[in-house]
Amino acid sequence: MTDWARLRDDGYVVPEDRSVDELVAELAGMLRSPDPTVRDRQAYAILATWIGRGVFSDHQLRALGDAMVPRFGDSEVQVRTFAPLILDAIVSAGVFEASWVPPFERWYVAEEDLRGYDAKLGWLHAVAHGADLLGTLGLHSAVEPVQMLRLGIGRLLTPTGHVLRDMEDDRLGYALAATLTRTELTDADATEWLDPALRAFSNPPAEGIAPEVTNTIRTLRALYVLVDHGIRVPTGAGILTRIPQRDAVKAKITEVIRVVTPYYL
Repeated sequence: MTDWARLRDDGYVVPEDRSVDELVAELAGMLRSPDPTVRDRQAYAILATWIGRGVFSDHQLRALGDAMVPRFGDSEVQVRTFAPLILDAIVSAGVFEASWVPPFERWYVAEEDLRGYDAKLGWLHAVAHGADLLGTLGLHSAVEPVQMLRLGIGRLLTPTGHVLRDMEDDRLGYALAATLTRTELTDADATEWLDPALRAFSNPPAEGIAPEVTNTIRTLRALYVLVDHGIRVPTGAGILTRIPQRDAVKAKITEVIRVVTPYYL
């Protein structure tokens, strides 16, 4: 058996006494673990590092991606929420399958357990982990950017009893900003995805501010800052990238936020 903790501490060197397929299979199984040390600090950290270093062939990456997709329907929350992280690493490494996108979309808007950190399970972070994959897909030429923008606002507006508290709003704001850098977006494309929020906020519930409203406003504030100042995307070699429809998007975000907090802007 491989000592995964030592392997990580020794710089993620790939063992030579086992086949890569065997190593991947064991690590994929460890990703299901409720133990955050096994799942996050070992399985995820090692897989993500090896994917980034090009250890796996495209065929192996596709097989791993295919294995992640059914996990969106798993009964255990940590299994569901770590699947998008692995898919994000795979797509970022250059391997993409269109069949991975619809199951991710269905899970992202429907996920009910939005806890960031749990004392026993560790980091779950459904919104943040899903945002990472959303942003990567939003930059991918094979994915319609409007599709990801609508997915983001759909996630935010889905009724929930949970107020985000672990920087999920910033992660999703970044993903939306990255998607908005796509040059093929028209002014309408870049702004009309916010119309559902405008409609929802125009009819506030009598019983007070719902958690999804708070989550949406905070995310849009983070997005506003990124749209205003520009964003560094992974494909941009560290260069600050401007949102082509910067002024139109800022105006639309302001319109949405003003409905809830007219004193703010």
